[in-house]
This record gives sequence, structure tokens and C-alpha cells, in this order.
Amino acid sequence: MQNEPKANQNQTKISGLDPTARHNARRYALQAMYQWQIAGTPVNDIETEFLTYHVDKKFDLDYFKELIHGVIEMRAELDKEMQPYLGRLLDEIDPIELAVLRLATYELIKRPDVPYRVVINEALELTKKFGSIEGYKFVNGVLDRVAKKIRATEVKMGRE
Repeated sequence: MQNEPKANQNQTKISGLDPTARHNARRYALQAMYQWQIAGTPVNDIETEFLTYHVDKKFDLDYFKELIHGVIEMRAELDKEMQPYLGRLLDEIDPIELAVLRLATYELIKRPDVPYRVVINEALELTKKFGSIEGYKFVNGVLDRVAKKIRATEVKMGRE
């Protein structure tokens, strides 16, 4: 497409082998999800904006795209998975924390190649950086329970 920005060599496509590139993909996906939740900006516009403004940054481009499109497509399913563990309505959750929870729940469901502990740790790091002061505690509690349900065998093996 003519209007589509071109990825440069720093926007890596290395299937997540570089932890920094994967972390940055999650970080940008969180920012994109926040924009989508708050402003209602169409996902393709958000993607174009991020590819334009972060062209000089090192991140896993494919993973970024998978996260933003996957979370939006599966939003209802993700919310349903999390709901029993939230203790409040979705609209009462801080938008950053909600975006983090959706991203991490997506990874727990769709990316079994990423260990659940990595998913939760990354979610906590993002929440500590962008969320409310104590928000990481809420996110940790919810994701711990979501992981026990979605990845029961992996969680059980990890705790033995």
C-alpha cells in the first residue's frame, strides 16, 4: 500500500528472540491499546501512527501487530476470562491496568510459547511504569488466577 509506512531495520522481525524487542512491542501495544480504549481510534490508524513515530525504535514489529489486532478481535473473550477475578466492573478499572490485563490474558491464551511467568512479569513491569502506584498488585492478583485457569498444567509444574 502507498500510505503504509515502511518498517526500518530497527523494527525487528525476529520472532521474539530478542527480549528487548519483545518488551518494546508489548510497551507500544499497551500504549496503542490505551489510545484505542480512550479515544476509540481505529486500530489501523493507531498502527500507522506507531509505525511512523517509532520507526527508529527497536521492537518486534510482528508481535506488536499481533497483540493490537488480536486483543481488539478477542476483547469480549478476554474480558470474559478475566471477569471472575476482577472484583469490580470493567469500567471501574484504570484504563492502563485494563489494557495490561487484556494484553497479558491474550498472551496467556494465544501464545503458549511464552512462559506464563514471563507474561505476568512483563505485565507487572508495564503496570509499574505506566499504571497507578499500587496497580501492579491488582494486575498480579488477577493474572495469577487467570494463568491458573488457562495454563493450569504449566502453573502446577512451575510450582512443584
